[in-house]
Amino acid sequence: MITATFIGLGVMGYPMAGHLAEAGLTVRVWNRSEEKSLQWTKEYSGTACQSIPEAVKGADFVITCVGADKDLIAVYEGDNGILAHAESGAILVDHTTASAGVAERLDQAASRKGMGFIDAPVSGGQQGAQKGQLTIMCGGSEADYGKAQPILQHYARALNLMGPAGSGQKTKMVNQIAIAGLVQGLSEALHFAEQANLDVKKVVDVISKGAAQSWQMENRSETMIDGEFDHGFAVDWMRKDLGICLDEARKVNASLPVTALVDQFYGDVQEIGGNRWDTSSLIQRLRKFRESK
Repeated sequence: MITATFIGLGVMGYPMAGHLAEAGLTVRVWNRSEEKSLQWTKEYSGTACQSIPEAVKGADFVITCVGADKDLIAVYEGDNGILAHAESGAILVDHTTASAGVAERLDQAASRKGMGFIDAPVSGGQQGAQKGQLTIMCGGSEADYGKAQPILQHYARALNLMGPAGSGQKTKMVNQIAIAGLVQGLSEALHFAEQANLDVKKVVDVISKGAAQSWQMENRSETMIDGEFDHGFAVDWMRKDLGICLDEARKVNASLPVTALVDQFYGDVQEIGGNRWDTSSLIQRLRKFRESK
């Protein structure tokens, strides 16, 4: 029986760990808030652990999904971290959206301990995690990826090895860069339609059948029109991700003028109280700007 430890039961990790339990794996969970772990065991078959050493001891796979670089370092390194207590031969998989640098650092540390490491950020949001339909972008060795692939498929719609450690994180950056521009473009289009006194939902119905169609239009345009922004990835998280993108762009000498601008626009959304709104809330910034004129 394969034993998988899942560390980090946020809006993504909670259902992802659930899919592993439903697939018949022996699952242990650990979360900084123990209440979340105990709640998870009421919904799924598995064990709530009180410490990282307890959670990872003897596990075949250790999977993490936490907040940012500093959170990764906290759970992986130190006397009570994953690297100090996981078994030699274990495969460590990280789903956090983090920097490529920290992925490379953890990969090297895992290798010194005889463990495998895969950086595997995901796209698809809370809905994708709940449905087991995430896109997973992996970085690591082919051998480690081959071992992890059957486990990750339990909550993946698309799953690919993109290159060595750090490549998964860099691919996720590409994803976030593309999304930022798309959401701003859609926000401006809908805002223009509103100001031009068009029936905005009719407009979307027409243009969504042509070249303007996108996932954002199909899944977020109606809620954007209605001013509902509680449908997924929060602005605070997007700003964290875009900051990672812009930092990496400086390292690789890439020019991201639109991304930098949209990052500032999300800062404006935060200033009007939209920290926890979803990323489609860029349109609300345009509406507020109009009202201030």
